[in-house]
Amino acid sequence: MAVSSIAAFFTLSFLLVLVPGADWAFTITSGLRDRSVVPAVGGLMLGYVGLTAVVVAGVAALVARTPGVLTSLTALGAGYLVWLGATTFAGAKEAGLPQADDDTDAATAGGARSRVLKGAGVSGLNPKALLLYVALLPQFADQHGQWPLAFQIGLLGLLHMCTAGAVYLGLGSLARTVLRARPTAARLVTRLSGVAMILLGALLLVEQLPH
Repeated sequence: MAVSSIAAFFTLSFLLVLVPGADWAFTITSGLRDRSVVPAVGGLMLGYVGLTAVVVAGVAALVARTPGVLTSLTALGAGYLVWLGATTFAGAKEAGLPQADDDTDAATAGGARSRVLKGAGVSGLNPKALLLYVALLPQFADQHGQWPLAFQIGLLGLLHMCTAGAVYLGLGSLARTVLRARPTAARLVTRLSGVAMILLGALLLVEQLPH
């Protein structure tokens, strides 16, 4: 596998990560509402692990050849974004407010598990991530290279995960540091994040309607 292919994929991956979307909105919201952004970002990475496994297993090629399957997955992801955006908007009043000490166990146990699962859903069903993994990632693998194809795809998937993880950890920490002490601004940003997810999901749902 050529170094140039890895560098080209990294550039594309980094640029896609920098484009604000559902992952951004979820990360910012988690940075404002949770004690730590790590569970949320860990969930996002778990979703990418699932997508990498799907591509390595060869399922992505089948999905790419079957427009109906990809359309269904996109619609499912869009619906999930609308639901998550609505719940985020509804819970905006809690953003930026310190949690009581009595809530520590719930925040570190049930809350963390919930964030991990939601994060996995956000990235695993994110149409942008589906496009990257299903349609674009295999194109950077060398079909006739010395490295096994599955290893190449796994390596590229890991590279994207590390890139996204670093950016999202920084983004969530920045949101927490800058806005945590400003409850009014934090609630506004949370509401905007919720609206952004709803709009993204709605637009994707509209695109799936027959023309």
